[in-house]
Amino acid sequence: MSRFFSEKYKELEPYVPGEQPRERKFIKLNTNESPFPPSPLAQRMAREEAGILQLYSDPSCRSLVLAAANCLGVEENQVIFTNGSDDILNFAFMAFSDAGHPVVFPDITYGFYPVFAKLNNIPYETIPLREDFTINVEDYIGIGKNIFIANPNAPTGIALPLCDIERIVASNPDNVVVIDEAYVDFGGESAIGLIDKYKNLLVTQTFSKSRSLAGARLGMGFACSELIQDLETVRYSTNPYNINRMTMAAGVGALTDKEYFIECTSKIRATRERISKKLKEMGFFMTESRSNFIFAAHPAISGLDTYLKLKDMGILVRHFETPRLKNYNRITVGSDAEMDALCDALAEILKAPNPAERTDL
Repeated sequence: MSRFFSEKYKELEPYVPGEQPRERKFIKLNTNESPFPPSPLAQRMAREEAGILQLYSDPSCRSLVLAAANCLGVEENQVIFTNGSDDILNFAFMAFSDAGHPVVFPDITYGFYPVFAKLNNIPYETIPLREDFTINVEDYIGIGKNIFIANPNAPTGIALPLCDIERIVASNPDNVVVIDEAYVDFGGESAIGLIDKYKNLLVTQTFSKSRSLAGARLGMGFACSELIQDLETVRYSTNPYNINRMTMAAGVGALTDKEYFIECTSKIRATRERISKKLKEMGFFMTESRSNFIFAAHPAISGLDTYLKLKDMGILVRHFETPRLKNYNRITVGSDAEMDALCDALAEILKAPNPAERTDL
């Protein structure tokens, strides 16, 4: 770092995104992108905006707000759109937390939470997951701090039922509870329906996974109008033109084309179940994922060796070096052809003589 870098960020450890290699072509199962292109309607609408990019986009995101209200059954003043869901998560840290309002979240969860806390100088505490990677709901009941929970969680894919989410929200009426639903469309239960009942609930979602717009960078949040106004204050104080014209149009198309959304998410869920069954037959064990990825480990080979061998064979998965996760890999559910290639590669790896046997099981 340079000598000009601010002391307040000196110890900041940035979030590390998944690999985006350019040196060769890989089957890319490491960043939870959709294997399907954007909706044809989303593509057409984005193209139509390309010819007027000399004009600023609408800072109120009016077209997106109307589409979300129609698609998801919320009021127009109960939704906000941001440049990816990471933006709204950061806004939530900024708007609702400070030295007097600390934050808690699980010790194993989305890696951006501690980054946002440190970036904004917010005290935070992590609560360990159980040994089976599930959240103990009782740990969050009446805790009296702002709460961030990814549901389904990352990188495990495990989901809490809506009744447990409601218990957490109801028991912390004086604190904001943020439910990060990046993967909810693959088998989780959304908490959007609770925002009228609880004024302390913020639900965030993304267009990157289930709506095939990872490259467009679009996220949305749902809450009572008062919380949304708080977030809009932060948004207008940073970048009111945060959604570009083409992304806004693509988002409207993605929300409007419900049939395509249902078709793609259904295919991903079916492929996830089919491949999970095959991996179990090969000796893998995994969490009960309700996301568009599988979190798996094998007793005969370490997670790192599996990751490296797959990479040598042209397949990328996501490996984490943290102690409790190091024997697992997170595997994005790709196309059927990509997942069959993965299974073939894993079978070949497991048949190799003297695999790096694990001793910790």
